[in-house]
Amino acid sequence: MRRVTILVAAGALTATTLTGGASGASGNSGSGATVTGGQVHPFAAGTGLPIEGHARMIRTADGKTIVIVHVEGLTPAATYAVHVHDGDCATNAAGGSHYMFATPVDGGAGPGGNEIWPGPVVATGNGVANGRAVVDAVAGPSAQSVVVHRSGPAPNKIACADLT
Repeated sequence: MRRVTILVAAGALTATTLTGGASGASGNSGSGATVTGGQVHPFAAGTGLPIEGHARMIRTADGKTIVIVHVEGLTPAATYAVHVHDGDCATNAAGGSHYMFATPVDGGAGPGGNEIWPGPVVATGNGVANGRAVVDAVAGPSAQSVVVHRSGPAPNKIACADLT
């Protein structure tokens, strides 16, 4: 295991990330924050790429949501949209939609300023991309996955990580 320290407001939150074949860590960090996450897996539209990685969502005690995404196996120099979605990856493989707060929030993205977008991200020459978003609201229970989209017409959802 490796430890990742994430600074949140005036304190520090320590989240444990699991490596290898683990599906991810979740739970209360002891500071009042809830950390959920999982491994990135390709959808059918992304099966031609060796996509892997992980995503984490931290719901802080002081009312923020932080989403961190690390994806490998992408096309070098390509830009990818990355959004938190309603429902799990199984739901989003066949449809699903972006998670949205009822009203705009500080740090929110999308046309209404009410979404969580840890992207767009641009893959490095090695096909690696990292994204991060911080919004001043706590995501509800339906915010269950992070979806990676490629540019172009549907189907453009290429990968997903469950945040459970």
